Formats: sequence, C-alpha cells, structure tokens
Amino acid sequence: MAQDKRQVDAITARDVDFAQWYTDVCKKAELIDYTSVKGMFIYRPYGYALWENIQAELDRRFKATGHENVYLPVLIPESLLQKEKDHVEGFAPECAWVTVGGSEKLEDRCAIRPTSETLFCEHYANIIHSWRDLPKLYNQWCSVLRWEKTSRPFLRHREFLWQEGHTMHATAEEAREETMQMLNIYADFMENVLAMPVIKGRKTDKEKFNGAEETYTVECMMHDHKALQAGTSHYFGDGFAKAFDITFTGKDNQPHYPHQTSWGVSTRMIGGIIMTHGDDNGLVLPPRIAPTQAVVIPVAAHKPGVLEAAASLRDRLNAAGVRSKMDDSDNSPGWKFAEYEMKGVPVRVEIGPKDMEKEQCVIARRDTGEKITVALAELESAVKALLDHIHDNLYAMALKNREDNTFDIQTPEEAKAIVEGKGGFLRSKWCGSLECELAMKERAGVSSRCMPLVQSGTEGTCPVCGRKCTTDIYWGVAY
Repeated sequence: MAQDKRQVDAITARDVDFAQWYTDVCKKAELIDYTSVKGMFIYRPYGYALWENIQAELDRRFKATGHENVYLPVLIPESLLQKEKDHVEGFAPECAWVTVGGSEKLEDRCAIRPTSETLFCEHYANIIHSWRDLPKLYNQWCSVLRWEKTSRPFLRHREFLWQEGHTMHATAEEAREETMQMLNIYADFMENVLAMPVIKGRKTDKEKFNGAEETYTVECMMHDHKALQAGTSHYFGDGFAKAFDITFTGKDNQPHYPHQTSWGVSTRMIGGIIMTHGDDNGLVLPPRIAPTQAVVIPVAAHKPGVLEAAASLRDRLNAAGVRSKMDDSDNSPGWKFAEYEMKGVPVRVEIGPKDMEKEQCVIARRDTGEKITVALAELESAVKALLDHIHDNLYAMALKNREDNTFDIQTPEEAKAIVEGKGGFLRSKWCGSLECELAMKERAGVSSRCMPLVQSGTEGTCPVCGRKCTTDIYWGVAY
C-alpha cells in the first residue's frame, strides 16, 4: 500500500498551489513532457489521444455543416504577411522567422505560420472568380508557432496544435451567419462533450482578433475561478479581400468583394478539461472525450478464470461501443486503482472470484468515487448509463462553480477585492469606452472577457465613469 499512497502524494493539493497541481497532473497522468526548447512540448500518447478524440468530434461537426479540410504551407513570405496592416502588427512580436534555406540567405524571409489568414487569402484570390465559386468553406488541422515569452503545458505553447477555419461568402449576411454558426458549434461541443459550461459573447474592440471587425468567444471558468478563452469565431467583413484584391463577379455581372470569417480552437482545451474537472487524485476526464472510458481490473488475478472473466467484460464493453481496456499487469489492485484515478478514467470495473460466483461485478465512478454492484447481464447498459450520469454531474459541478463565483460589481475597487480574494467572474455594465476598459485593468487587475450575447436589457452605471449604460460585460483574470 505504500506504493499506492506515493502515487497520490506525488500531486500537490489543488487548493494549496493550483499552478503546481496542474503541472503535476500533466506530468503524472502522462499527458505531456518537456523538451530542450522552451515552450515546445511532447504530446505523449495519452495526451495526444485526447486531442485525436477532440479532433474527430469537431471534424464530424464541421463536415456536417459543409466544411472541407485543406492543408496550406507552414511558411509565409514576409511580403505576403505585410499585406494586411492590422493583422501583421498584431502578430509581428510573436513571429519566428526563417532567413536561411540550406546555405543560402532568403531574399524574402518567411514567418513560420502564427495563423494562416494571409495564405488562405492568397489562395482564394486564385480560385474565386464568380458567385458560383462561393461560399468557400475550408478548415485546416495543423500546428502554428508563436514565440511566447512564457509557457505552460497545453495553455501556452510556442508550437501548438489547432484547427483554423477560413471561409469566404458572397454577402455580409452569409458571413455573419457562418460566424455565429461556428461559435454555436464550439459552445455545443464544450458543453455536451467536454462538460464545460460556456458564456457566449462578443469581444470588445480592444480584445478582438487582429484584422477582424467582430470577434466572438466562448469563455469558461476554471476551478480556480480564472477564465479560459476556449474558442473564438471572427467576422472579417471584406477587409482582407480588399487587401488581397479578392473579387468575384456577382449575379448582377458586377465585381464584388467577398466577406470572410475565421474560427479556431486549440489544444488549450485539454488544459481547460484538466482545470475544470481535475481533483486532488489527478485527472478527471469527461466520458465522451476520454481515450479509455472504462478500465477492467481483475482482482486476485492468479485465481482460476479471473483473467478470462475480466477479458470477457472488456470485450463486451468494446463491442457495445464503450472504449475499454483491461489491466492484467502484475501491479497490485490498489496501485492500479490509484493509477487510473490519476489518469481520470471515468469508470473502473472490478471482478474477482467472489463476484464471479455471484455473477456480478463492482463499478466505481471516477467523479464521485461511488461504488455500485451490477449484475453481469446488465454490464453494458449500466456502464453506458453511468457514463451519461458522470458527464451530467461534471457539467453540473462546473456550472455551480461558475454560478457561485460570479459577482455583480459596482466599482473597480470592489472588483479588485474579489480578485485578490477568492477570484471569480465579475459582471457589470459598461459604457463602451476604451478608457474605462483600460482603467479596469489598471485599478482592478482584470481584463474584459466578453459582452454576453444574451443581454439583460436593464440600465445601470459604468463602474469606472459612472455614466448610465445598458451593456452587460464580464471581467476576469484569464489564462
């Protein structure tokens, strides 16, 4: 049992040092490893399996709405990047540059892509000529490179994995519909797959994407009451089209500029899963995204027939569509229990000689630790129902955390006191001025998170200037 205990003691308590707890979980659950280049991480098989499941779920949703996957180059010539002024200014500090190819100095140095708007625009200029060529609904799964000064596993890498959708439309109305459609797909995915409640909203002009007319976001609260921007969807209007001279002949036989969107989520969602659901025993994975949904543990595996019985349960679960594995290693059951708790496997199925005699098994929930006894004949239905219950419980706990830690504030000083205490989301009215937004950052230490899409419609006063206004806004400290 000493070995079992060390497995758990290796994790810093979540409420003692949240940042160290997070790093411990990333390492001990074997999600990620460090490399000799700062800010560049190795996705270990378990961590990458999470990304593969995220990718598969989202890719299915994208394709169901008519999107196609493409792949564009990793290098962007500086001359191309310079074509959209606001865009390049926003990304210039984070760009990594290739200046030499082989032994020759490049005449036009190339940025390793921090994002691909400019490459897509160059391509669209070549292939969009008529209204019949629209819409173009493209998505790319790739990695990008941004030379961040600080790094943290999953949350802030120099190189990270993501998807970036880039679409072109004949009208502003169609592009705006696309922008909101993708935001809603993200929100549905976060809530119904990752069990992470979201606030859908619009970013302020200060916080919007470089070159966008409007940026929309899904904001999530982590266990430590900080915010995570989990996904964004941008409406570009025709700004990029004009910069890259993308035109099409409309049904009226006149030239027009198309209207553009982009939208993306990244591996920072894995960080969100860890920080939303994890506990002092390690990772807690939402069942619908877990690489292993059920692990079968044979108890007294040396006894006749136990391994065969456990293998039969594993095979039955897999046949029923539950991602399952069996651990038949020579580690003790206690060590295995601690190991799979650490890795966040939603359901543990135990079977030993006594269970076999009674034609039953014991099932343990990762989220609550509760154990139930289930007849072997009811295994598949019981596990499937339990996985849904676990998802619902994880969502409910995360939602309660957000609701219990969202506060209405009247002044920056009130906001600062909350942030320096337990933290949380801060809700107020806002007059819309940049000066007041900057003052909230300076005086309270918070940034604007979003103006929620669902507005209350009531009148109040801006916490900084005191002017009457009606816009609801959320503030917080963000990752």
